Amino acid sequence: MNKRTLSAVAVALGATLALGAAGCSGGGDGKDSARGGSSAENPVTANNGAMVGGVPKKGGTLTVLSNTDFTHLDPARNWVMGDMDFGTRLLYRTLVTYKAAPGAEGGELVPDLAEDLGVSSNGAKTWTFRLKKGLKYEDGTPITAQDVKYNVERSFSPDLPGGPDYAARYLAGAEGYQGPAQGKHLDSVKTPDDRTIVFELRKPFAEFPYATVLPTFAPVPKAQDKGPQYDNRPFSSGPYKIESYARDKRLVLVRNTHWDPATDQVRKAYPDRIVVTMGLKGNQIDDRLIASSGADASAVSWGKMRPESTPKVLTKAAVRARLLAESTNCTEMVQMHTGRAPFDDVRVRRAVQYALDREAIVTASGGPALNDAATALMPGSLFGGKQPDTLKIPVTGDAAKARELLKEAGKPDGFATSVTVSNGDKGVGEAIQQALGRAGIKVTIETVDPSAFYDTIGDTKNRTDLVYTGWCPDYPSGSTFLPFVFDGRYIKEKGNSGNHSLFRDKPTMQRMDEIAAMTDAQQANKAWQQLDGEILAKAPTAPAVIERMPLLLGTNIAGAYGHTSFGGQIDYATVGLKDPAKSAG
Repeated sequence: MNKRTLSAVAVALGATLALGAAGCSGGGDGKDSARGGSSAENPVTANNGAMVGGVPKKGGTLTVLSNTDFTHLDPARNWVMGDMDFGTRLLYRTLVTYKAAPGAEGGELVPDLAEDLGVSSNGAKTWTFRLKKGLKYEDGTPITAQDVKYNVERSFSPDLPGGPDYAARYLAGAEGYQGPAQGKHLDSVKTPDDRTIVFELRKPFAEFPYATVLPTFAPVPKAQDKGPQYDNRPFSSGPYKIESYARDKRLVLVRNTHWDPATDQVRKAYPDRIVVTMGLKGNQIDDRLIASSGADASAVSWGKMRPESTPKVLTKAAVRARLLAESTNCTEMVQMHTGRAPFDDVRVRRAVQYALDREAIVTASGGPALNDAATALMPGSLFGGKQPDTLKIPVTGDAAKARELLKEAGKPDGFATSVTVSNGDKGVGEAIQQALGRAGIKVTIETVDPSAFYDTIGDTKNRTDLVYTGWCPDYPSGSTFLPFVFDGRYIKEKGNSGNHSLFRDKPTMQRMDEIAAMTDAQQANKAWQQLDGEILAKAPTAPAVIERMPLLLGTNIAGAYGHTSFGGQIDYATVGLKDPAKSAG
């Protein structure tokens, strides 16, 4: 096999590409189940697959209103959907990226730093990329293949946890590698010249170009690397550079004058400045964008609209027209610490599955207009459009069955435990607390600021028994979902990501390896779907909801849409202003 495009993969993945995919942690599917109907029939989804506000004009200041700081902007550590969207669309480029387009087109791969989508050889175990000419950093120095190699290598560094681990999973000879700090390099990443980079994989990986969309495959010049401090000031290879960054307060981006749009078919870079204002309360952001007065007319929301704001928006046609609510294509779950009593007992874990009131969680997350109850692990797009109802548990739960399971496990009086949720999911935490309480499980809620959430739950020794989080496929394949959430071989003590149930099940891992080795994509797809149900029966997690990403826009915003491949987040490659003169910041 020696291909410059992914046409064969695209055909094999078929229906899954129709919805696109992306990201890592988050939630939402949105085109099936209780909602039903097309976007034209459902007013809240009227902007799905469409751009809002027309084509922007160049100039002005785009303001982003946020309740939190970024989790990470260092491309070696950036693996949260919104952060990846922001980083890879504005600050740094990757070998390959997603097309800047609403709807299904957003799932299409296009070259970015590379001239094409990669050339495979050696049975898809070797991938070669050739960089475009004229690529420069913010200081005018050239971007080289060695810089991409360096960032891939630094992603292995123990002091830079939390980032995508595709390199660790697939690169040959990567076992035990600890990064380039002591002058050690990966022989499986070769740079025969400044514009060529070659990846040698330990097993065939026909989908490898999808992995090169991730920030791991952005360039970092060694001379600019500041270790963990690089998070505060990534060196720009994109259309903007950081003018100032006060953590938890304000980030200001200005134009990178050395970015050449002739080399970039994706990023439009309409605004002159982008200002992210942090530390705001969620309901304050919603109210400001609903009113859309002054500078707020040129603002967008970073995070999801608060559930309590839903009636204020859906009942006013003019405001509703400024709401994006694209599918996030992710599943939110209650993940249980399977390595710690009492959750090392499958009967206790199944009790949680039965006790969970998914209808209450849907309500706490914004209601049925913006959510569906989850009935499987992988999102519906990986099942051909709709999740199967694998366990057949009532959507409101079954407390009696849960108590019966607890009695079988020797816990007739229940037990006490704790759940960690993001600040914005406190209502979800309360719904979990009440539902499990009816079965005799007394739950204490611990809330964490979103910017620290993944670091907190990624500390496997000090985290709570339960965590509420989700997973999104990085591209439309079961191989980017189940192995990342349930393969115990990649659990880390710090910076653990995905497998927050700490599930280490040998038959499951063996089956994952067997499926990964399948050469027939349709056969593999069916096998992933079957494995989904098998894992669910072992109950490391309790699926909760599939969400949309409701985002409000100011009245002066143009070129905005929720990008399906970035979890429904606004595509920062194209967003701008109708009238730049009306902006301020």
